[in-house]
Amino acid sequence: MDKVFMVYLICFGVGLLFTLVSAFMADVFGGHDAGAGGHEGIGADGHAEAGFGTHDMPGFSPISPTTIASFITAFGGIGMVLSKIEATSPVWISAPVAALGGLVIAMLVFWLFRAVFRRTQSSSESKVAQVIGLTATVITPIAADGVGEIAYIHGGSRYTAPARGEDGAAFGNGRTVKITRIVGTQFYVAAS
Repeated sequence: MDKVFMVYLICFGVGLLFTLVSAFMADVFGGHDAGAGGHEGIGADGHAEAGFGTHDMPGFSPISPTTIASFITAFGGIGMVLSKIEATSPVWISAPVAALGGLVIAMLVFWLFRAVFRRTQSSSESKVAQVIGLTATVITPIAADGVGEIAYIHGGSRYTAPARGEDGAAFGNGRTVKITRIVGTQFYVAAS
Protein backbone atom coordinates (compact mmCIF):
# COMPACT_ATOMS: atom_id res chain seq x y z
CA MET A 1 0.00 0.00 0.00
CA ASP A 2 1.54 3.33 -1.02
CA LYS A 3 1.87 6.39 1.25
CA VAL A 4 -0.67 8.51 -0.65
CA PHE A 5 -3.37 5.84 -0.35
CA MET A 6 -2.55 5.56 3.37
CA VAL A 7 -3.07 9.31 3.86
CA TYR A 8 -6.45 9.09 2.12
CA LEU A 9 -7.37 6.03 4.18
CA ILE A 10 -6.47 7.82 7.44
CA CYS A 11 -8.52 10.89 6.45
CA PHE A 12 -11.49 8.71 5.56
CA GLY A 13 -11.20 6.71 8.79
CA VAL A 14 -10.78 9.75 11.06
CA GLY A 15 -13.74 11.55 9.44
CA LEU A 16 -15.96 8.49 9.64
CA LEU A 17 -14.94 7.75 13.23
CA PHE A 18 -15.59 11.37 14.26
CA THR A 19 -19.03 11.25 12.65
CA LEU A 20 -19.98 8.00 14.38
CA VAL A 21 -18.64 9.07 17.79
CA SER A 22 -20.39 12.46 17.50
CA ALA A 23 -23.70 10.83 16.65
CA PHE A 24 -23.45 8.43 19.57
CA MET A 25 -22.14 10.97 22.11
CA ALA A 26 -24.81 13.56 21.25
CA ASP A 27 -27.38 11.36 22.99
CA VAL A 28 -25.08 10.70 25.94
CA PHE A 29 -23.90 14.25 26.70
CA GLY A 30 -26.15 16.70 24.86
CA GLY A 31 -29.68 17.92 24.60
CA HIS A 32 -30.58 18.19 28.28
CA ASP A 33 -32.93 20.96 29.40
CA ALA A 34 -31.56 21.13 32.93
CA GLY A 35 -28.93 23.63 34.00
CA ALA A 36 -25.92 23.03 36.21
CA GLY A 37 -26.45 20.45 38.90
CA GLY A 38 -29.44 18.94 37.08
CA HIS A 39 -31.79 21.77 38.07
CA GLU A 40 -33.78 23.74 35.57
CA GLY A 41 -32.38 27.23 34.95
CA ILE A 42 -34.26 30.05 36.68
CA GLY A 43 -35.44 32.87 34.46
CA ALA A 44 -33.21 31.99 31.52
CA ASP A 45 -35.63 30.08 29.33
CA GLY A 46 -36.65 32.85 26.91
CA HIS A 47 -37.00 31.53 23.37
CA ALA A 48 -37.64 34.56 21.18
CA GLU A 49 -35.25 35.11 18.29
CA ALA A 50 -33.44 38.40 18.59
CA GLY A 51 -30.78 40.03 16.48
CA PHE A 52 -31.40 38.23 13.20
CA GLY A 53 -33.34 39.45 10.20
CA THR A 54 -35.66 37.35 8.13
CA HIS A 55 -32.86 36.71 5.60
CA ASP A 56 -30.73 34.66 7.97
CA MET A 57 -31.05 32.54 11.07
CA PRO A 58 -28.87 31.19 13.84
CA GLY A 59 -27.99 27.55 14.19
CA PHE A 60 -25.53 26.17 11.66
CA SER A 61 -22.18 27.57 10.54
CA PRO A 62 -20.39 26.78 7.26
CA ILE A 63 -17.27 25.96 9.28
CA SER A 64 -18.48 23.54 11.92
CA PRO A 65 -17.39 20.13 13.17
CA THR A 66 -20.03 18.54 10.94
CA THR A 67 -18.84 20.19 7.72
CA ILE A 68 -15.17 19.66 8.61
CA ALA A 69 -15.79 15.95 9.25
CA SER A 70 -17.74 15.75 5.98
CA PHE A 71 -14.83 17.34 4.09
CA ILE A 72 -12.21 15.04 5.66
CA THR A 73 -14.30 11.91 5.06
CA ALA A 74 -15.10 12.86 1.45
CA PHE A 75 -11.50 13.90 0.77
CA GLY A 76 -10.25 10.53 2.02
CA GLY A 77 -12.89 8.48 0.21
CA ILE A 78 -12.56 10.28 -3.12
CA GLY A 79 -8.76 10.24 -2.82
CA MET A 80 -8.73 6.47 -2.23
CA VAL A 81 -10.86 5.90 -5.33
CA LEU A 82 -8.80 8.29 -7.48
CA SER A 83 -5.48 6.81 -6.33
CA LYS A 84 -6.57 3.39 -7.63
CA ILE A 85 -7.52 4.71 -11.09
CA GLU A 86 -4.44 4.78 -13.31
CA ALA A 87 -5.25 8.12 -15.02
CA THR A 88 -5.75 9.94 -11.70
CA SER A 89 -3.32 8.05 -9.47
CA PRO A 90 -0.53 10.68 -9.36
CA VAL A 91 -0.92 12.74 -6.18
CA TRP A 92 -0.78 16.02 -8.11
CA ILE A 93 -4.04 14.96 -9.80
CA SER A 94 -5.82 12.99 -7.08
CA ALA A 95 -5.24 15.45 -4.19
CA PRO A 96 -6.73 18.58 -5.85
CA VAL A 97 -9.68 16.61 -7.26
CA ALA A 98 -10.28 14.95 -3.87
CA ALA A 99 -10.07 18.37 -2.16
CA LEU A 100 -12.56 19.83 -4.63
CA GLY A 101 -14.86 16.83 -4.13
CA GLY A 102 -14.54 17.21 -0.34
CA LEU A 103 -15.50 20.88 -0.59
CA VAL A 104 -18.54 20.05 -2.72
CA ILE A 105 -19.67 17.36 -0.25
CA ALA A 106 -19.10 19.70 2.73
CA MET A 107 -21.11 22.45 0.99
CA LEU A 108 -23.94 20.01 0.29
CA VAL A 109 -23.96 18.89 3.94
CA PHE A 110 -24.00 22.56 5.05
CA TRP A 111 -26.85 23.35 2.66
CA LEU A 112 -28.86 20.32 3.81
CA PHE A 113 -28.47 21.05 7.53
CA ARG A 114 -29.13 24.76 7.03
CA ALA A 115 -32.34 23.96 5.13
CA VAL A 116 -33.46 21.61 7.90
CA PHE A 117 -32.65 24.13 10.65
CA ARG A 118 -34.33 26.97 8.75
CA ARG A 119 -37.56 24.96 8.42
CA THR A 120 -37.60 23.86 12.05
CA GLN A 121 -36.70 27.34 13.32
CA SER A 122 -39.33 29.08 11.24
CA SER A 123 -42.05 26.65 12.20
CA SER A 124 -41.57 26.64 15.97
CA GLU A 125 -39.64 29.74 17.09
CA SER A 126 -41.42 33.03 17.40
CA LYS A 127 -40.12 36.28 15.96
CA VAL A 128 -39.75 39.19 18.36
CA ALA A 129 -41.80 41.66 16.33
CA GLN A 130 -44.76 39.26 16.25
CA VAL A 131 -44.78 38.79 20.04
CA ILE A 132 -45.37 42.42 20.98
CA GLY A 133 -49.04 42.93 21.80
CA LEU A 134 -49.72 39.32 22.77
CA THR A 135 -51.21 38.45 26.14
CA ALA A 136 -49.17 36.39 28.57
CA THR A 137 -49.56 34.86 32.00
CA VAL A 138 -47.20 35.67 34.86
CA ILE A 139 -45.74 32.36 36.08
CA THR A 140 -43.16 33.82 38.47
CA PRO A 141 -44.29 36.99 40.26
CA ILE A 142 -42.83 40.25 38.98
CA ALA A 143 -41.78 42.41 41.94
CA ALA A 144 -41.82 46.21 41.71
CA ASP A 145 -38.71 47.15 39.69
CA GLY A 146 -37.84 43.44 39.61
CA VAL A 147 -37.79 40.54 37.19
CA GLY A 148 -40.26 37.66 37.03
CA GLU A 149 -41.27 35.23 34.33
CA ILE A 150 -44.11 35.07 31.84
CA ALA A 151 -45.52 32.37 29.58
CA TYR A 152 -47.13 33.13 26.26
CA ILE A 153 -48.41 31.19 23.27
CA HIS A 154 -47.36 32.04 19.75
CA GLY A 155 -47.77 29.94 16.62
CA GLY A 156 -49.25 27.08 18.64
CA SER A 157 -46.19 26.78 20.90
CA ARG A 158 -45.79 27.85 24.51
CA TYR A 159 -42.77 29.99 25.39
CA THR A 160 -41.42 31.42 28.63
CA ALA A 161 -39.34 34.56 29.08
CA PRO A 162 -37.97 36.82 31.82
CA ALA A 163 -40.18 39.89 32.24
CA ARG A 164 -40.35 43.27 33.96
CA GLY A 165 -43.37 45.46 34.55
CA GLU A 166 -43.60 48.71 32.56
CA ASP A 167 -42.72 51.67 34.79
CA GLY A 168 -41.60 49.22 37.49
CA ALA A 169 -45.11 47.84 38.07
CA ALA A 170 -45.55 44.62 40.06
CA PHE A 171 -47.67 41.67 38.88
CA GLY A 172 -48.70 38.63 40.89
CA ASN A 173 -48.56 35.00 39.87
CA GLY A 174 -51.32 33.99 37.44
CA ARG A 175 -52.02 37.56 36.30
CA THR A 176 -52.78 38.13 32.62
CA VAL A 177 -50.58 40.82 31.11
CA LYS A 178 -49.82 42.28 27.68
CA ILE A 179 -46.32 42.23 26.17
CA THR A 180 -45.47 45.85 25.34
CA ARG A 181 -41.82 45.71 24.23
CA ILE A 182 -38.67 43.62 24.32
CA VAL A 183 -35.23 44.96 25.19
CA GLY A 184 -32.48 42.39 24.74
CA THR A 185 -33.87 39.28 26.39
CA GLN A 186 -36.13 41.18 28.81
CA PHE A 187 -39.85 41.33 28.02
CA TYR A 188 -41.77 44.32 29.36
CA VAL A 189 -45.41 43.85 30.26
CA ALA A 190 -48.38 45.97 31.29
CA ALA A 191 -51.84 45.21 32.65
CA SER A 192 -54.12 43.88 29.92
